[in-house]
Amino acid sequence: MSALAEIPARLSGDMRAGSLRREDLEAFEGLLSQHGRGALLVTGAGDGPLALSTGLASAGATRGMRTALLYLANILGASAGSILTGFVLTERLSLTALGIGAGDEVVVPANTFIATAAAVVRAGATPRFADVSDTTLLVTPGTLAEAITPRTRAVIVVHLFGQVPDMTGLLAVAGQAGIAVIEDAAQAHGAEWCGNRAGSFGAAACFSFYPGKNLGAFGDAGAVVTSRPELADRIRSLANHGRSHGASHYDHDCIGTNSRLDTLQAILLSGKLARLDAWTERRIALAFRYRSLLADAGFSAAELKLTDVAPQARHVYHLFVVRIARRDSVRAELSRRGIQTGVHYPVPCHLQPPLRRFANGPLPAAEQAAGELLSLPMFPHLTDGQVDVVCEALCDALRATMISSELVNVR
Repeated sequence: MSALAEIPARLSGDMRAGSLRREDLEAFEGLLSQHGRGALLVTGAGDGPLALSTGLASAGATRGMRTALLYLANILGASAGSILTGFVLTERLSLTALGIGAGDEVVVPANTFIATAAAVVRAGATPRFADVSDTTLLVTPGTLAEAITPRTRAVIVVHLFGQVPDMTGLLAVAGQAGIAVIEDAAQAHGAEWCGNRAGSFGAAACFSFYPGKNLGAFGDAGAVVTSRPELADRIRSLANHGRSHGASHYDHDCIGTNSRLDTLQAILLSGKLARLDAWTERRIALAFRYRSLLADAGFSAAELKLTDVAPQARHVYHLFVVRIARRDSVRAELSRRGIQTGVHYPVPCHLQPPLRRFANGPLPAAEQAAGELLSLPMFPHLTDGQVDVVCEALCDALRATMISSELVNVR
């Protein structure tokens, strides 16, 4: 085991004992620097971030800083080469730090939560919507290339449901076009493409610790990572009322924002970090069970369709999503049986009322999927028996809706 790999366990033990020393933090920073990660910058949470510290050089290591260090080591791992910069540093701040604003376009996949596109609008830029793969529901190099215009400055690549898309191809297209890549890794803690972790590909990557995520706090929290020191400095300033590193408390270079991560969230996250790898493996095992049972159920692709997983990807299954033509009827029957499901997402971003003015034409794959997507129960404490019950109920509901439809056709 490398010195870098040993750090998380040692820090976790020290944190539980309440004895984490400043020397531990400095040693950890030194190890990261040796592995090409640069300096660590740690900030706060919420609607936008506020620095809990202006960096490791400042006095007073907080629990939030400790949690951040553990996050970087445990989640991004030795292959990430990234700098922790904040708890929820939104995509808006990443865009602003990259100098993106009025007159610029940012490509966003249509099949994502509205917050991704809203961040672009809040930054003063224009979202340019891209369609997604019909099989993975992720943006592809082809759909990205189709969406790029002379005004495009960046793309936000969403690692939807816990799967990283084809970053090899996406980075090639973005590089040829000269645009920045920002990763929306809100659902992808520990996900990989070709052995590299989510968060290690773009100019910046945003993670969420919202309570329902694979690593969740009691409230809103998150982080943004970057391997570019100048971008980290800019984000840190924006996150700390526009103060520059080392500046007086009342010296401000730009208009920034303020939102703190409270100690309760940091304590909870630090406790969960030690369990995240095991929880992720359990999610993967549950997904395998779902896939095996549903593949053997005998339904055609028109009746029940599973999303594909690329062989280069490590899917961490924030959600387990199927596609069903008669989705609403099936969902109602599952609810009647006491099985809760979700829909992610029922309306593509470009068809949401406040975003329709940015729509640049039909996006058939995203639009078709929106009427079929159904998220089945997925959490690490789900039992094999419960998965079996869900699959049995789903198959019964599918057969019932098929018979009902046949009766209607006969009439």
